[in-house]
Amino acid sequence: DVQLQACGGGLVQAGGSLRLACAASGFAFDDYAIGWFRQAPGKEREGISCTSDGGRYYADSKMGRFIISSDNAKNTVYLQMNGLEVEDTAVYYCAAARRDPYYSGSWYLKPNNMAYWGKGTQVTVSS
Repeated sequence: DVQLQACGGGLVQAGGSLRLACAASGFAFDDYAIGWFRQAPGKEREGISCTSDGGRYYADSKMGRFIISSDNAKNTVYLQMNGLEVEDTAVYYCAAARRDPYYSGSWYLKPNNMAYWGKGTQVTVSS
């Protein structure tokens, strides 16, 4: 079974940093795109960043502060978040979808295009 487990959330002051980790199992890691998403209270789930076939893709508003990386040996994808703002408070999720060569990597930034979801990890940024 495909499993995704996100961890690393917590409470941090504005301006601080967190690194989230998404441990994946049950599928061929290299054959899938894996992305990070978040959902704040009362808002729709939005894409942050994804990695697909060695490429890294970001939602425009997240470039510069958030950095995605992966460790294929550990089947783990990370999201380094720097300069956190109160507005970054949300539940953060990782998700996966089998790569389709028809689509560019940015296609996997859309939540509806992801097939598997892990439980989220709460990130709270205080002022």
